[in-house]
Amino acid sequence: MTKVALFAGGELSYYDRKHDYFVGIDRGSLFLLAQKLPLDLAVGDFDSVSAAELALIRSQARELLVAAPEKDDTDTELALKAVFSRFPHCQATLYGAFGGRFDHFLSNIFLPSHPELAPFMQQICLRDASNLVRYLPAGKHQIIATPGFDYVSFLPEEAQQFSIIGAKYELTRDTYFKRKNYSSNAFIGKPIEVSLESGYLIVIESKDRS
Repeated sequence: MTKVALFAGGELSYYDRKHDYFVGIDRGSLFLLAQKLPLDLAVGDFDSVSAAELALIRSQARELLVAAPEKDDTDTELALKAVFSRFPHCQATLYGAFGGRFDHFLSNIFLPSHPELAPFMQQICLRDASNLVRYLPAGKHQIIATPGFDYVSFLPEEAQQFSIIGAKYELTRDTYFKRKNYSSNAFIGKPIEVSLESGYLIVIESKDRS
């Protein structure tokens, strides 16, 4: 499976170099160049860079997609659509999704709400030093703990009924209460089973900052 790394314009103190293909999203392209990482694809309207910086990106990117500032998709959505059109079966890891503009942060968290990205939701993860965000479609799923993370939270988007089995705090038909985010749960040495009848599930593994 091709491993694709996408770099957005948020906080980028953490990233992994072990990827096959590197994508710069708007100003994230400059970060890739500064770190001497490949810039296989640069995507965005580039409204956050100067003319000189855009010229640098244009000269260094193996492929450049420039979008109009007035558009329906965010730069990140455009980048992911471009990635999946090239690598339909890839694993896409998004860095720099947090720590910037809050509206961008929310758009990134709810990426599977985009109808063209929804089919690829299980191939997308968002990552920084303290958080790992993944997505699951409606149905029954088993979640295995990622080493190094202490907590797990669940945000069922548009789900009418939701359950958590095998976690420190279970959610069943008998104990059900409605929340937008079921936070600060934990694994107890075995996989967690979740079930949701509709929508999709945002799974957030996290740890405290050291």
